[in-house]
Amino acid sequence: MGGGVQNPGVLQGDNAPGQSQYERLSQRMLDISGDRGVLKNVIREGAGELVTPDASVLVKYSGYLEHMDKPFDSNYFRKTPRLMKLGDDITLWGMELGLLSMRRGELARFLFKPTYAYGTLGCPPLIPANTTVLFEIELLDFLDSAESDKFYALSAEQQDEFPLQKVLKVAATEREFGNHLFHQNHFYDAKVRYKRRHLVEAAKLLVLLNLSLTYLKLERPTMALCYGEQALTIDLKNAKALFRCGQACLLMSEYQKARDFLVRAQKEQPFNHDINNELKKLASCYQDYMDKEKEMCHRMFAACDSGSVVGDN
Repeated sequence: MGGGVQNPGVLQGDNAPGQSQYERLSQRMLDISGDRGVLKNVIREGAGELVTPDASVLVKYSGYLEHMDKPFDSNYFRKTPRLMKLGDDITLWGMELGLLSMRRGELARFLFKPTYAYGTLGCPPLIPANTTVLFEIELLDFLDSAESDKFYALSAEQQDEFPLQKVLKVAATEREFGNHLFHQNHFYDAKVRYKRRHLVEAAKLLVLLNLSLTYLKLERPTMALCYGEQALTIDLKNAKALFRCGQACLLMSEYQKARDFLVRAQKEQPFNHDINNELKKLASCYQDYMDKEKEMCHRMFAACDSGSVVGDN
């Protein structure tokens, strides 16, 4: 393809009388619109999932009129094509339908009837009225932004209640968008995406902290510790996460780990009463534990001494 020198409809047409080149070509194409308004012929198969309705796509394309050898529109001469969001950046209905039928890496040829292209009026002076056009489209990649779009349409309170797995997906999507834009040298747009990801990470952190607290209330310290430690992967110095982990370890009688977490939490918030009270509670629990250990050892040695006396007698 590559913004080819000649119209592929001309190259593939046969010499059947009474038919135009595109009419002959259409006979060998698949109807994907249900009314033969959008016809498709796969040149190279793709792989993976179909493009999703809310995706942003990375494509190369060339558009041809029937009696013109050169494309009237093509982005094959651009070094890095830009991401285009379905429903926003793509103006041809036929191209939207065509893309929704494609997979990553696929190269396909489409015929768009006027209803799915430039309509009965065309686009003067380049596109005549009531014109069928041919497009060759290569789908390089796409990013599904459905969850991300849904997330950012919510209020801050609603974002806090967004399911954790979906928050993780939003964060991954924003990172992918940011990386792609960065590599295209679109640094301002990349910065916006990375900032959005930062906001998602903040929401994810809050969800993890809430989950950790919930499992503490349910007296399931192992799960509370798990979510607290996940929160620390986002913010290593988060006092609430350190506090939750300390509480969980104390419930599991892991006193040294509890102390490590709580001391780190106290370092971040030295005057936090809850943290300081938990450290006092830890000291008391540890003292009780040591007293019981001493008493147990005393009883064991007392039993041994008593046994020795009996043996001697």
